[in-house]
Amino acid sequence: MLHDRDRIFRNIYGLHDVSLKGAMSRGVWDGTKFFIDKGHDYIIDEVKKSGLRGRGGAGFPTGLKWSFMPKADARPSYLVINADESEPGSCKDREILRHDAHLMIEGALLASFAMRAHTCYVYVRGEYIREREALQRAIDEAYDAKLIGKNNVHGWDFDIFVHHGAGAYICGEETAMLESLEGKKGQPRLKPPFPANVGLYGAPTTINNVESIAVAGEILRRGSAWFAALGKPNNTGTKLFQISGHVERPCVVEEEMGIPLKELIDKHCGGIRGGWDNLLAVIPGGSSVRCITAEQAEAVTMDFDALGKLGSGLGTAAVIVMDKSTDIIGAIRRIAYFYKHESCGQCTPCREGTGWMWRVLERMERGEAEKREIDLLFDVTKQVEGHTICALGDAAAWPVQGLINNFRSVIEARIDDYQAKHSRMAAE
Repeated sequence: MLHDRDRIFRNIYGLHDVSLKGAMSRGVWDGTKFFIDKGHDYIIDEVKKSGLRGRGGAGFPTGLKWSFMPKADARPSYLVINADESEPGSCKDREILRHDAHLMIEGALLASFAMRAHTCYVYVRGEYIREREALQRAIDEAYDAKLIGKNNVHGWDFDIFVHHGAGAYICGEETAMLESLEGKKGQPRLKPPFPANVGLYGAPTTINNVESIAVAGEILRRGSAWFAALGKPNNTGTKLFQISGHVERPCVVEEEMGIPLKELIDKHCGGIRGGWDNLLAVIPGGSSVRCITAEQAEAVTMDFDALGKLGSGLGTAAVIVMDKSTDIIGAIRRIAYFYKHESCGQCTPCREGTGWMWRVLERMERGEAEKREIDLLFDVTKQVEGHTICALGDAAAWPVQGLINNFRSVIEARIDDYQAKHSRMAAE
């Protein structure tokens, strides 16, 4: 259980003053120049020692990612903050942008300094209009107070620009985001070269999630050992969890990494609608991870490693709860349609496979399928998974795999019911 004193996001619900004055009263911008005076490597080493892993889904060590940036390069360096947040079920970054934006702006300055970057771009999801306005207000306040900009009080020239997307899910993929920032069609790039070498405008670039950047200031203020002591080994610190679906009180809440899923739901959401016996399945990390069963959900802890062992993942920690009123085939079919709709069409396995999977699931939802098609569908997911330029192919395949692995009997029963019904109708 996370103590209030260990919370990083102290205004996540917007109950307090969101202005610069309010943020400073909560400790933001305190000691920032001291950390910059300590040097580039000091900040990177502290973030490395904290054990912070990327909060955007992949969980890559943040300090290590920062260290990949070149230390002496004639080209400019860039930080790009991924505020696209288009993963169905995920809604944590919008709360940071609305209510705790100064945490992210301070973190952006510290991260940019650590990577020798003077410019940061924040790529905001197309649908986040009020969030973008709130972020821009906070940025304007920081400029006015000389906290950022040219000749600022911290001694490191730093500009931050907000770029508004147009609502394309694929632009949440880091290289598609760079293409979009450059004014091109949002399609992922082949890697290598990686962005740390050839990124935005062909220059060294690091792309980080909003939450990953927003926690940097507090890690430095309280020390890497403090952050590393929270959570579990290899899964340290605090995390914003977003719980939606069939719970009594859906919410966004900051908790320790590794909190049991059952405790998270019971403590912060008032439990499952109709009680734990009414739970059918949980998607623990946003729509792109495999669902887990009620039995697995009762025992699992919310961290990268524990969920990985179940064949699922922490992702963005967007917990989607489904009770027994849910048609699980229909739910996964709807997710499959989303990925079919959002595929950029660049890779054949994704372009063709996502539509194929959706159409088969449509028939399975009605029962108009043969049982042998279940294995055929699973085989197609394997043809898509790992065979595309970016991870959208994986994201489309994994929910379908989770359905087949955990709820094959439901699909088979649906097919049996359909065939029995039509046999009776034919006999009549």
